[in-house]
Amino acid sequence: MQIARTEEQQELANIVTSLLTKRSDSDAVRRAMASEVGYDEELWQALCEQVGVAALCIPEEYDGFGSSLVETGVALEALGVNLAPAPLLTSAAAAAALILYADEDAKSDLLPQIAAGQTATIFINDDANSPQLVLEGQADILLRVVGDQLNLVTDAQVDAVEALDQTLRFARISGGSNNPIGSGVDIEALQAITAALATTLQVGGAQRGLEMTVDYAKVREQFGRSIGSFQALKHRMADMLVLVESARSASWGACHAAAAYLMDPTESNRADLIRLAAVAQSYCSDAFDKVAGETIQLHGGIAITWEHDAHLVFKRAHALSQLFGRADEHRSSLLR
Repeated sequence: MQIARTEEQQELANIVTSLLTKRSDSDAVRRAMASEVGYDEELWQALCEQVGVAALCIPEEYDGFGSSLVETGVALEALGVNLAPAPLLTSAAAAAALILYADEDAKSDLLPQIAAGQTATIFINDDANSPQLVLEGQADILLRVVGDQLNLVTDAQVDAVEALDQTLRFARISGGSNNPIGSGVDIEALQAITAALATTLQVGGAQRGLEMTVDYAKVREQFGRSIGSFQALKHRMADMLVLVESARSASWGACHAAAAYLMDPTESNRADLIRLAAVAQSYCSDAFDKVAGETIQLHGGIAITWEHDAHLVFKRAHALSQLFGRADEHRSSLLR
């Protein structure tokens, strides 16, 4: 496994960051999260057409770039830094499910649509008649897992659900027709892939918290000097940096394991995926929670106001730490 980004991966990160800097500042993020669909559709179109973020993990024979989930993780981390609402996580998870479990007709039909920017999501429902929470409920392509069967859902009822983090959209899906498109779904592996990718959003959000805290400490003055010059605060920000970089390493390992399993779903690769996804979810959740808390503390009262972006970092941290299981649950799973 690589321990650093390649030149191509760093260039991808730079391109995504440059596009987000131009088109998704704080005001744009707030407009996007308040919109009907929950994200900036024009920005998503630009990310797909100019960068090809949705096509990164999709094989070339299905109109994708033929890269891997590692590259998807690179793009997700950049989105995490920006806090931009975007349906990349769920679209990538749905694409992974199709690649692993769908029949050839479904792959040929649906994967090119996802690669072109059609949004997709997947949710697990053991009872086809009971409603479930699903990320990005207004996706163009809805996949549902019932037992070990993969289904394309049509005519489902989608009801929006309020969430702590307004940059993430949830919905309750009920009813609809299940159209079988594959079988043999490994639910635990699929959840591990999604959880591994989610850690990149946690790393990006933690990076954002660190950066805004350091920038603030340089300009905020107390007792006639910038607060960043106080040794006690330097130590706290240094600890934040350690948490961010350690979380990035854990996330990197999990994304490589997810990419390896998607390419070659052997038992050995599955075991690595399950273990490293649990490690990354455990560490990244705790690290992001800690960094977000320090971001609030070191900004003072301004951080809890609606006008400041620190509260978005805080909400993103706590939402993602619960979305795919708590940190302590992941640690417990490693001891079984």
